[in-house]
Amino acid sequence: MSMTVKVLLGLVTLLYPLAVYTGLQTFEAQQLIVLLVLLAGLRLLVQGDNPMNHWLWLPILALMALATWITGSDLGLKLYPVLVNLSLLTLFGWSLKFPPSAVERMARLREPDLPDAAIRYTRKVTQVWCAFFCINGTMALLTSLWASTEVWALYNGLIAYLLMALLFAGEWLVRQRVQRRASGNSL
Repeated sequence: MSMTVKVLLGLVTLLYPLAVYTGLQTFEAQQLIVLLVLLAGLRLLVQGDNPMNHWLWLPILALMALATWITGSDLGLKLYPVLVNLSLLTLFGWSLKFPPSAVERMARLREPDLPDAAIRYTRKVTQVWCAFFCINGTMALLTSLWASTEVWALYNGLIAYLLMALLFAGEWLVRQRVQRRASGNSL
């Protein structure tokens, strides 16, 4: 698939909570679940034959879609961010059990020969992301089950992204400090 398709699919995925919120103003949940199924199908096509996608996502999405179709409830639509957090937690957690860690793999794309200190650091960062996915997934679940659609969309479509950006920025600042110390230039 082309990079344009991947970028557009990423944007649609990021805007999913907004699409559900606005979609529910006009359409029934049964109609919108088709959007989720199409989006998931496109993601699987773009991401290729990663077994994690097929074995984790497909059965869960099928159950969510079926429950939404049968009951007419919007809960299946709202659980998508929970599934995303659960998937990322599984991926990052699995990498802690079977190294290299997810963050180490990303770091090696820029710097293939990481020193031992950097490997330990990336492992800690992976653990922090696991904690984030646990907390964020829990909040996504709580807003899905007990909050209004407006609160659900606000948290999952804005607040969660702001928290993620804050974590990225905080980690970048910490990494700069750790790198200065490691190179002997600490202040």
